[in-house]
Amino acid sequence: MRTIEQMTLSPSRSTPEVRFDPEANVLAIRGQSYPENAFAFYEPLLKWVDLYLLQLNSDSRVEIELQLPYINTTSTKCFVMLLEKLDQAHLAGKKIEVLWYYDEENESELECAEDFKEDLSLPFHILPKAAQ
Repeated sequence: MRTIEQMTLSPSRSTPEVRFDPEANVLAIRGQSYPENAFAFYEPLLKWVDLYLLQLNSDSRVEIELQLPYINTTSTKCFVMLLEKLDQAHLAGKKIEVLWYYDEENESELECAEDFKEDLSLPFHILPKAAQ
């Protein structure tokens, strides 16, 4: 099995910063998400996660760090797909935890995190940005 490479994408005006580090078992996405074509932007990330989860040692603990002040509807659909993949891996015995950081002054950011958490079984913590 080939080694999975780190994935790093710099943020743009409409896309978040992405830092997927397979060695540290930290997958972080931070920033605004409203790309013109969300599926084109997130497809490589979803494929990377598929490969990563296949190679993930069952003893490893994975931390998903999210901070998304604004996320549009099509990006939301992509995040649902991402979180479902992670939830399935959790249900299969992988140790995965989501840490969603939000700005306490941004009520819609908190509501978004709560909406995502609602249908998942994996540990999902919603934390004020200061806790980061």
